Amino acid sequence: MSIKKQRLGFWTTTSLVTGNMVGSGIFLLPAALAMFGGISILGWIISAAGSLCLAYVFASLARRVRGSGGPYVYTRAQFGDITGFVVAWGYWLCIITGLAAIAIGLVSYLSVFIPPLKDQMLLSSAVTLLFVWFLAGLNLKGLKQAGRVQLVTTIIKVLPLIAIALAGLFYLEPENFRPWNVSGESDFSAISATAALTMWAFLGLESANIPAEEVEDADKNVPKAAVVGTLIAAAIYIPGTIAVMGLITPEQLAISNAPFADAAALLWGQWAYYFIAFIAVVSCFGTLNGWTLCVAQVPMAIAKDGLFPKYFAETNKAGVPAKGLVLSTIMVSALVVMNYSDSLVEQFTFIILLSTLTSLLPYFLCSLAHFIMMMQQKHKPIRPIKAAMSLFAIVFSFWIIINTGLITILWGVILLLVGVPVYLHMRKEQRKAQIALDIE
Repeated sequence: MSIKKQRLGFWTTTSLVTGNMVGSGIFLLPAALAMFGGISILGWIISAAGSLCLAYVFASLARRVRGSGGPYVYTRAQFGDITGFVVAWGYWLCIITGLAAIAIGLVSYLSVFIPPLKDQMLLSSAVTLLFVWFLAGLNLKGLKQAGRVQLVTTIIKVLPLIAIALAGLFYLEPENFRPWNVSGESDFSAISATAALTMWAFLGLESANIPAEEVEDADKNVPKAAVVGTLIAAAIYIPGTIAVMGLITPEQLAISNAPFADAAALLWGQWAYYFIAFIAVVSCFGTLNGWTLCVAQVPMAIAKDGLFPKYFAETNKAGVPAKGLVLSTIMVSALVVMNYSDSLVEQFTFIILLSTLTSLLPYFLCSLAHFIMMMQQKHKPIRPIKAAMSLFAIVFSFWIIINTGLITILWGVILLLVGVPVYLHMRKEQRKAQIALDIE
């Protein structure tokens, strides 16, 4: 008797994209951008434009190359096994470290309601691990259950952010945007820096592509979810940041630990501060769930191609790559435990740095692969607007990589190179298997 495979619908898939982007970042970014002033809005607009072009790239790639695994599948199809493996290895590490950071961020917001979590590091680490393993267990039961949680949490966290954006725009204080650039740097440098910062909030735009084989009518729903999910996030981010900057003075905003909650308190009173803090917890919970859903899909795709151990491709009765999910969750837990002696902010900062090292290279290589595929197609003429969007995605990704800084790039290269011995080992195993087959 065959088990009917559970699949994700369009809105659940879209919520996976939006939910994975709208996480802890949006609640903290206005404070990080305060040192630049109003010019940071241009950084938001540019990163939003670049992200929409990247969403188009992933939408187009989903139609050209079928299968789960996201960036790995596309880069391998165009550039071969070694490039595909390096991208998948780095992307898997990115998701694992990102999961640890999001879980720590969740507990950080939860400390508003449970103050001992701020100071008792052993307690905070235990609560962090509790959330990590609870969602791993939920995802082991199947994509349908995890997808429902993702849809509900995305709706819960998006609606209050929209409310602040809409209400706050009526109470803007123009003086808060003067001078336009307060960083002391040139306008170009300020825009470049803010674009690199705000790009963190758009990471996850490719989330629909990762479990593509688990999506209903994937040829239609995956591309639509990538674009619609990114548009929803951009429509929340930019007006929301403008509203917060317009409500809170730059001096106060720069030292705010919860800018959206502070803005809500100014608009509606102290009860709103705690309400938005609660929404931040829900936001992190939803994002943690979404990335947990994705984390085992990448190694499963590599394992199916023989470039990762076979057990990563094994699924349970619910069709979930259970062993890969459990191993990934153990690695997330190890990151949390390794840093339990640090404060929540120190833990979050350390692990976010690890996560950002390997997130942008897949975007660049996927954009490059898409542009080459487009130039090589012969069955239909290339539309200039689509070629321009693909080219802009390449330039934008490379520009953001440069703006992450030399030290970040060097550490990113080191982390990627760590995976090379794994690749060489698996290729050796493949050759042994082929020799044994030839002898038979």
